[in-house]
Amino acid sequence: MLSPLVAGVDGSAESLAAAEWAAREAVRRERALRLLHARNWHPRQGEIANAAERQLARRILRRAEERVLATCRDVRLYDEQVEGPATAALLKATEDAELLVLGSRGLSGFTGFLVGSVALGVVARATRPVVLVRAGEEAGNEHLRADERTASGRTGDRDVVLGVDVNDPCDEVLDFGFETARLRHARLRILHAWHAPNPFTLGPEVGLVSEPQRAEEWLGFLSAVLHEWRDKYPDVEVLETVVEDKAPRALLRAATGAGLLVVGHRLTERPTVPRTGRVTHAVIHHVGCPVAVVPHF
Repeated sequence: MLSPLVAGVDGSAESLAAAEWAAREAVRRERALRLLHARNWHPRQGEIANAAERQLARRILRRAEERVLATCRDVRLYDEQVEGPATAALLKATEDAELLVLGSRGLSGFTGFLVGSVALGVVARATRPVVLVRAGEEAGNEHLRADERTASGRTGDRDVVLGVDVNDPCDEVLDFGFETARLRHARLRILHAWHAPNPFTLGPEVGLVSEPQRAEEWLGFLSAVLHEWRDKYPDVEVLETVVEDKAPRALLRAATGAGLLVVGHRLTERPTVPRTGRVTHAVIHHVGCPVAVVPHF
C-alpha cells in the first residue's frame, strides 16, 4: 500500500486550507489523505473532560472532511484523532507518510496546537517532507491566469521554485522538486544564490574575475548538477537561475507568484535540538506561497 499524505487539522482557517491543499496533492500523487487531529488529553482531567475533547476532535475532523470533499471529491479520505502532545503525534505520523501538510500563519506564528516550539520541532525533526500552507490558499492560486498563459505561452500550474546550493546538492530535495513539477505540469525554476569572494581574504587575484564571469561559472556548476535530473525528467521544463544575493532574500523574490517553494533542511545529529536553519526559518516565516521543507542528511 502506498504511503498516504497526512494533514494536521485543528479547526483553524490555516489548517483547513492545508487540508484542501493536501487533498489536491494526494489526487496528483494517487495517494490517500489522512486527516489527523492531536487532541488534548491528561489523566487528571477525568473521563468527562476527556470525552469532551474527543467530541471536539470529532467535530473538527468532520468539518475538515466537509471542506475537503466540497472542493476535491476524488480524494480517498480517512481521518484519525490521536492523543497529544502535538509535536510527538505529528512526528509519529510522518513515519509512514509521503508528506505532512500543516497550516501556517507566517510571521504571526503557527496556529492552534502548532505554536512556537511545536512547529519548529515538527519541521526540524521530521524525516519526511513537510509542507506549510497559509489561510486563503486555494486551488485557483496554483494555476496560471488566462492572461499569464497568453503572455508566457505556457499552460499548467504556476512555477515550482527550488532552492539549490550547488556546493552541497541533495538528491532528496532535487527529486522532490522535479517530481512535484512533473505532476503539476509546471515549470521548475531552480535558483542558486552566490556571494562574491572577499579579495582581502582570498588574495588580489580574485579581483581579476568580473561579476558576470563569476555568475557564468556558477551557472555552469548548476547546469552540471542538474544534468542527470534533466535526463530523468525530460518532460519537465527547467529554468536555471543564479543570483548574487543572500539565499533567503533571493528565494523570497523568486517565490513571488509561484505555486510552491521547495527548500532543503539538513537534519542534525542532535535531533533533540529543534533547528530549522537560517534559510528555512526565513522562508517559512516570510514566503506567501506554500513551502515544502525536504529533510536530508
